[in-house]
Amino acid sequence: MIHSASSSSSSARNDAIAAAAGSQASKSARTSGDQIHIDKAALVRTSLQQVPEIRPEVVARARALAADPAYPSDAIIRQVSSAIVNSPDLSEDAS
Repeated sequence: MIHSASSSSSSARNDAIAAAAGSQASKSARTSGDQIHIDKAALVRTSLQQVPEIRPEVVARARALAADPAYPSDAIIRQVSSAIVNSPDLSEDAS
């Protein structure tokens, strides 16, 4: 498994999006029919503005991994290459 360069504790942006989406879903469940709630876009935009676009700790981790000659390990490279070889060729899909 290849791990993300960002740490799970640094997922404030994802948390903000999930919170806004969860709030939207609960309100949508109480109403009937399809509706668009534009006011929620402002909430999401505000939440995203509070999260820095560049996180120094993630950049530092990425630099450390890029400098590590053992990353990714041979086992990870084999797993990824196997997954690619064994994945279906979607260009051959007849549908």
